[in-house]
Amino acid sequence: MRKTLPLLLVAALVLTSCGRIRDSRINPFNWFGRAEARQLDGSESNPLIPRRSALAAREVPDTRTRVGSVTNLVVERLPGGAIIRATAVSDRQGAYEVALRPVESEETPEGLVQYEFVAYQPMAPQGTEASRSLTAAARLTDQELAKISRIEVLGARNALTTRR
Repeated sequence: MRKTLPLLLVAALVLTSCGRIRDSRINPFNWFGRAEARQLDGSESNPLIPRRSALAAREVPDTRTRVGSVTNLVVERLPGGAIIRATAVSDRQGAYEVALRPVESEETPEGLVQYEFVAYQPMAPQGTEASRSLTAAARLTDQELAKISRIEVLGARNALTTRR
């Protein structure tokens, strides 16, 4: 009983002083103050985008090459757009980082979108056609589809085209 009564008195005094500490600099919640809004102009950089340092790796150019021949091209409608799915057969087995890369050319006619079926193709031995089969896809939005009447996928030896 002797130890608990003084302990309760000290705890009561500490709790009653919390009201005075709330506005003091002792309280860690007051160390930085309230948030203030300000307008940003275009000259300030975004702090969430890191700056490139001298030690950062430089961007490597895309050196993937076109895959042998495109065998299938399908455009599947989705809510909000479409997915272009293409299948191709590579010349060599073990191709990786397969993609449909957009071809941007000023000579392309209006309404035509061209993609290259590309991959890194090692000098591995040639396997069966089933083991060399590759599939890649690209997504288009409804806004992009409104301007398109033909989609063409280019391989190394052929091209497949689909029309609306």
